[in-house]
Amino acid sequence: MSLRRSLCYSTIPQKASWICATPVELEAAVAVLDEIHPPLFHHDYDGNIYELGSIGPHNVVICSTASTVVDYLRFNFPEIKACLWVGIASGMPSRTTDIRLGDVVVSTPNESSPGVIQLDRGKTVADGGFARTAVLRGPSQTLLTAVDTLRALHTQHNGPIISVLSELQAQGPKKWMPPPAVDELFDSTYEHVEGGGNCANCDRTKLVPRGLRNGTSPVIHYGLVVSGNQVVRHGGTRDMLQKELGALCFGIGDAGLINDTQCLVIRGICDYADSHKNRAWQSFAAATAAAYAKELLSFVPPSIGDIEPV
Repeated sequence: MSLRRSLCYSTIPQKASWICATPVELEAAVAVLDEIHPPLFHHDYDGNIYELGSIGPHNVVICSTASTVVDYLRFNFPEIKACLWVGIASGMPSRTTDIRLGDVVVSTPNESSPGVIQLDRGKTVADGGFARTAVLRGPSQTLLTAVDTLRALHTQHNGPIISVLSELQAQGPKKWMPPPAVDELFDSTYEHVEGGGNCANCDRTKLVPRGLRNGTSPVIHYGLVVSGNQVVRHGGTRDMLQKELGALCFGIGDAGLINDTQCLVIRGICDYADSHKNRAWQSFAAATAAAYAKELLSFVPPSIGDIEPV
């Protein structure tokens, strides 16, 4: 047996990796597994936390990130062929895209981007401008094909992930249910009024008027994800970035991972990247992202050996 194989966590090929960043994201990911596999030997040098299980025909390794997450994944699970980065993010609503709390954003490549835009990697150019120079890798073609198939299905049928959410919510924890907190979007120029840990003291005349939706199922949005190393808590900055980049949400750390591997980013919207943001919607947003990821894997062929290794 080679040294590489002897150090691996499992002799059972783990065909898909599912990467999370926070405890609530990890909990939601484990909750949607069809089967949970027993834990395996953990090496002291590896700071990642792994949960093993399966979704349909796919063995899945769920990993809570450390700084060297991809390197350790490659070393300990050399059979991984597909990578999902699943979690929560801040929505960037616009006049053309009605993004709301609990919705899901799926990173989708276009002519100029692989689906994720890294804010803080680039160079200063003439007149003090900033040119983003990061060249990131897009998702594998097999994952993109699965996304296209699922997207077409969602166009035909309402409530695309409601069945997975219902199964998750039936497990009991109320955290996977939509929270009692109201989904409110304030004007980007209006700052949060402190007191009570929520927006009870904020002026309701500053709310952005939004119509009622048909149904209660989260909406799936396909487009660009913005990534950065600092949290955005300012409505004006959010709107500026949205207008400049045409992005749908803002996440922390995505681009660093995408730069290392072919990875699809799936984000549940938990706030609006403004001064009113809080944690009330984080658990439900993690659940909607996990529900989409599970449904997506059902559209990935059981044999995914043609996918490039991560």
